[in-house]
Amino acid sequence: MSQDNIIKLECSQCKNLGYMSHKNKKTLKDRLELKKFCKWCRSHIAHKETK
Repeated sequence: MSQDNIIKLECSQCKNLGYMSHKNKKTLKDRLELKKFCKWCRSHIAHKETK
């Protein structure tokens, strides 16, 4: 897998980088947002893609 497909997911509440993921940048143009578990907030919160 190439490095340009790897993205970082940041918690929208506490701003910690908790997850790494990948996406197809040709089909998904806008930023990815997933609801994941944040181990610092201890709850399921939306995680947004960072630059």
